[in-house]
Parts: sequence; structure tokens; C-alpha cells
Amino acid sequence: MFIEILITAFLLMAGFFGLLGSYGLLKLNDPMSRLHAPTKLTTLGVGGVLLASIAHAIAIEGHLSLHELMITLFLFLTAPVTAHFIAKVHIHRREQTGTLPPAGKDAIWSTHNTPQDDTPTGT
Repeated sequence: MFIEILITAFLLMAGFFGLLGSYGLLKLNDPMSRLHAPTKLTTLGVGGVLLASIAHAIAIEGHLSLHELMITLFLFLTAPVTAHFIAKVHIHRREQTGTLPPAGKDAIWSTHNTPQDDTPTGT
């Protein structure tokens, strides 16, 4: 009975975070705010489903399934990369070099590192 309640709790947590992440993706104002909803909340939602599946495999079926652990590892490795790509696209499409905040000690932003000379290319 305890394991079934635990599995149910993981599934409810997954549904709550998945629904909240999807709502945030639709309703937040700008792309940089919308970026956090799918990368944080829906990752927790999928993590809840995977925890429920792991608990079910151990308690009910009597064996540890490594598929869920591999999916979790893949998810936690790819979600930050996806967020990084979305942020870079936003910076390229919306921001100009003059509108970005100071870059710090490097003095340039890597996304807008273009040559500043006026010489034509190919000469």
C-alpha cells in the first residue's frame, strides 16, 4: 500500500509540474521568461514520471530497470543545452550590440563578435 501511494504521489507531482510548465510556456510575457518554464518545470514533471516508473519496477516487478536511469541522464544533459540554444537565438534576433549589458572583463559578447573594420571582403 505504501509503494502504491508513493507511485501515485510521484505521478501527481509529475502532472502538476508538467501542467504548470506548459502553462508558463504559453502565458509568460517574453521568450527569456518563457525559457524557464519548459526547462525547469517540465523537466521536473518528466522526472516524476521516471521516479514513479523506477519505484514500480523495483516494488511491483521486482527488478531495477536501467532504462529510466538512462532517460533521466539524457534529460538532464539535454535540457540545459536546449535552453542555451533558445537563449542564443533570442539574443541574435532581438538584441543589438549597443542594447546588451556590459560584457565584463572580456569586453565583447560572443554572440555579436563581428569585425568592426570597413574593408570589403575578398580583397
